[in-house]
Amino acid sequence: MPWWQDAVFYQVYVRSFADSDGDGVGDLEGIRSRLGYLELLGVDALWLTPFYRSPMADHGYDVADPRDVDPLFGDLAAFDRLVADAHGHGIRVTVDLVPNHTSDQHPWFQAALRGGPERARYHFRPGRGPGGEQPPNNWTSVFGGPAWTRTPDGSWYLHLFAPEQPDLNWDDADVRADLVRTLRFWLDRGVDGFRIDVAHGMAKAPGLPDLDPAVVPVLTGAHAHPAADPRFDNDEVHDVHRMIRQVVDRHPGAVTIGEIWVETDERFARYVRPDELHLGFNFALATTAFDADSVRRAVERSVAAVGAGTPTWTLSNHDVERHVTRYGGGEVGLRRARAMALVELALPGVAFLYNGEELGLPNADLPEWALQDPIFERTGGAERGRDGCRVPLPWEGPPPTYGFSPGDKSWLPMPPEWAAHTVESQLEDPGSMLSLYRHAIELRKTSEAFAGTELEWYGAPPGCFAFRRKGGGLICALNTSDAPVPLPPGTTLLASGPLDGEELPPETAAWLV
Repeated sequence: MPWWQDAVFYQVYVRSFADSDGDGVGDLEGIRSRLGYLELLGVDALWLTPFYRSPMADHGYDVADPRDVDPLFGDLAAFDRLVADAHGHGIRVTVDLVPNHTSDQHPWFQAALRGGPERARYHFRPGRGPGGEQPPNNWTSVFGGPAWTRTPDGSWYLHLFAPEQPDLNWDDADVRADLVRTLRFWLDRGVDGFRIDVAHGMAKAPGLPDLDPAVVPVLTGAHAHPAADPRFDNDEVHDVHRMIRQVVDRHPGAVTIGEIWVETDERFARYVRPDELHLGFNFALATTAFDADSVRRAVERSVAAVGAGTPTWTLSNHDVERHVTRYGGGEVGLRRARAMALVELALPGVAFLYNGEELGLPNADLPEWALQDPIFERTGGAERGRDGCRVPLPWEGPPPTYGFSPGDKSWLPMPPEWAAHTVESQLEDPGSMLSLYRHAIELRKTSEAFAGTELEWYGAPPGCFAFRRKGGGLICALNTSDAPVPLPPGTTLLASGPLDGEELPPETAAWLV
């Protein structure tokens, strides 16, 4: 069985994990200094967000050089040390790949602005209307506003995200050859795979037809894109994934994971095929309310979508609100988050944890002066963006940085009430969120009850469900109702909160065998 088939991945948002040099921004040496913690947590692999050379218009997802480390995060020697030490701790390393666009500071785009042949590597078009003063079509940016920016020579270029992120033209042979070079560069340095950003992007609908005006207002932000959206999920994108897979398959054990925001399970399934992606990053649980019926439907759909492939699960990441907040915040949100952690880790397939969720971090309510996400600016402040889920991790000690940095600043301010969330305060507390995650991951890795990939659902009272892992026998029960319910028969392995005799309290999950 491939190593990744039942792995627990831990997403490191590099800027926010650990700062080694006191500049207030997390870096590669900071991650390396905390590998002992990650080994103690029990995760199998890391997913590192972009650390490449970048002007940081979108915090690294605007890449100026995909084969070098930005000095903000370290250098290639620091990366090599991190990979070697992670492997020494038994932890694999996967890195973000950003193939849909480059930075506007990339040498290619700078040459394109000067009218060079590199212009063919992007989507430059003449404008519409008198004097070409209108954009070539009505496409909008995911970050808000138009998806086109006019250059001094009067032409327009396409950017489905920020203007500083011009989209690449994947019909161009140089674009494809350069991605192959990037893949080989990092694989040769020992990475264990790639998480592919906007994996449903790259290919654009032929002719770049207008969007249906009726759906334009709802197409801002991170969400599944409908089939009628010509900006994403076009058939030619699968050629790109087949090319990536051919390169990766020359490095046995390396894995590809695609970020796939599409509307239907049928479209999702087309990405997870034997000659395309190994795994598709599934947002079903991250977009589902704390409701047993809704969660069950999300699980059943996700399993069906990959067929004989491997399902993936996540509750949060750097693009969505942290689930403690999404589930109601405060003690209610924390109880529900604890319950859903057991649901996620009980499911067959791959689990993705977002750094800080094991500490029970909520979204931070940041002042407007601190907000840096381009969504905030591009929407004129109408949307606050994603900064609230990207605040650095609290490790130990007092504010303002709780050990995140040896200095007294962090790139986003850390809430003064986070003292109760530090690793230090939770590590030896058996009732903490961190202890729950450590115990759950250890059981998942060591108990034979987690064998098997099929689920069998039990009958359950309204607002509840229970499933059993066929092959291993683990039972996971969830109560999202407002009253206690009887536990399924069996011996309790772990519960997300105190049990009431033979009953499962509200907002609680339990594992039994």
